[in-house]
Amino acid sequence: MPNIDFTLPHWAYWLGLILFPVAGMILARRAKPARPGYSVPLAYLILVTGGILGLHRFYLKSLLGFVYIPIFLCVLWGNAQERDARAAMSDATNLVKVAERTLERERPRLEAAEVDIEKFRAEAEAAEAGSFAKKSAERRLKRAEDGIVTGRERIALAEADLATAQPIAESARTDRAFWGNVARYAFYAILALLAIDALLVPGLVRRANALAALEPQEQSLIDEEMAEKAAQIDPDARKADHEWAENWIDRLSLYAGEFVSYWAVIAVFVYYYEVISRYVFNSPTNWAHESMYLMFGMQYLIAGAYAMLTESHVRVDIFYAPLTRPKKAWANLLTSVFFFIFAGTLLVTSYIFAMDAIAVPSGNSVVSNWARGQIGFGEMIGGLSLRDWTDPAIRWGEISFNEWEVPLWPMKWMMFVGGVLLVLQGVSKISKDIRAIARGA
Repeated sequence: MPNIDFTLPHWAYWLGLILFPVAGMILARRAKPARPGYSVPLAYLILVTGGILGLHRFYLKSLLGFVYIPIFLCVLWGNAQERDARAAMSDATNLVKVAERTLERERPRLEAAEVDIEKFRAEAEAAEAGSFAKKSAERRLKRAEDGIVTGRERIALAEADLATAQPIAESARTDRAFWGNVARYAFYAILALLAIDALLVPGLVRRANALAALEPQEQSLIDEEMAEKAAQIDPDARKADHEWAENWIDRLSLYAGEFVSYWAVIAVFVYYYEVISRYVFNSPTNWAHESMYLMFGMQYLIAGAYAMLTESHVRVDIFYAPLTRPKKAWANLLTSVFFFIFAGTLLVTSYIFAMDAIAVPSGNSVVSNWARGQIGFGEMIGGLSLRDWTDPAIRWGEISFNEWEVPLWPMKWMMFVGGVLLVLQGVSKISKDIRAIARGA
């Protein structure tokens, strides 16, 4: 199988985290058709991203998508067998190399020892009995005899290893080539099917839309009577997001929560790419996992204000739930002191972390010099250039320690942004509670 040698550029990662949610928010606000149908652009998107599994066929209600599955399994099986054969070949080849080096080293030694041993025997026989020379000659003779025995044992063991490992290496090399070809030709078959389907997609979409027009409209699965009773018990149970917003802070929290929610879709694409790259092309990435756990860390922090606004946090409200609105407001006011201790601490410490992150002298950017107090803010702004952001040779601020070396300071600044949003939402909630107490309802 061909290898995929692709590393996501840092600028593409951060730009994607901004542009993808913006595009998602714009598309989500488009007018919805009266009757949903199948889309040619969406079909092509699924073909490009999931066509290797036949997902575009399943999207268009075509059972021929099942043709892709056994071929794809053949790719996976071939790659798995190829990896096993490669491991066996590597072990056997190493054993062969060790045995060959042992033979190259021990055979000359053994030949030299066998030549010298006769000399040692003659010296031992010629020496006077009981003398120091006699004992010294006998020790040399004993070492030479032991060396010959040890050398012969090492040579015999190396020859046995060589005789065992060489056939294994050859067999593993043959198996690796065979299973590599199986996976490669199966993958080529999938590519051929995808090329054919790329031409057929418009017709398949028209057929799927025609069949969908003949099907009856799906009825809502929600029991309106039960929903009304649930709403009486908990008025906020079916509250839409926009109904929570009463001021600009609430709207800011809603937009922030919606923005980072689209990052979960990015994770689907990235991990899908990682799985295909690892198990189909035998080319695991060094950036997919790190990029996603950094993204989810930022998502968790920024979405905190949204969760607070929509009361999505998990809490034990055995005593809180039965209270009336004014009593809930009093409870909120009394416990808000603990919230602001946490939120304020998060805000201050995250600002310190963020400034320390860009102050790390790992590059030559003026931003790091400003964060360390070496230059003023105006001088820093005047000295910035596009090269500071796009040149891969410049590494300013704190970076990760793995091969990807992504800057970590943006994530730490998102901690500060999340803290700001959380404090603002706390202020908004307090104002609502005060109004609820004043109104008495």
